[in-house]
Amino acid sequence: MSTIMVNGVRREVQSPPDTPLLYVLRNDLELSSPQFGCGMAQCGSCSVLLDGKEIRSCITPLSAAANKEITTLEGLPARWAKQKGLSVADAATTLHPIQDAWIEEQTPLCGICQSGMMIKATELLERVASPTTAEIKEAFTTSGPSAHLCRCGSYTAIMEAVHRAAGAMAKGR
Repeated sequence: MSTIMVNGVRREVQSPPDTPLLYVLRNDLELSSPQFGCGMAQCGSCSVLLDGKEIRSCITPLSAAANKEITTLEGLPARWAKQKGLSVADAATTLHPIQDAWIEEQTPLCGICQSGMMIKATELLERVASPTTAEIKEAFTTSGPSAHLCRCGSYTAIMEAVHRAAGAMAKGR
């Protein structure tokens, strides 16, 4: 049995230590946001934050997540609430600015890549408060093991959503 911290909650899982974290998150914990895209860390659909850094959960073994904080798309509102010092009641009704921006920009098309895109955008905006377009492009193309791929080609909307979220985060919303 392994114990992991997912979205601020300590969870016990029965999976062997070499099980890909993606399978544990989706199958054992029934979280639907990390997607199986390629299974080889080549597309970014399975991205989650591990201690605030984006990783590809399809190739990361469960054992690598021990004693670390895993954040999925489902955990972004609580992450934002904690960063802003919001009350538990406020946290329950708050979306992360990344999620709000994705909705406002109507970014998703098919949705396979969107969770990974939002995770990468969160990592970027926690590191760079007001990224340039070039910095956003770099984050999605060359800063990880491979580029984040969008099969539908919604890259322009993704970039606009990141800029919108950066503005909202700067205002503390």
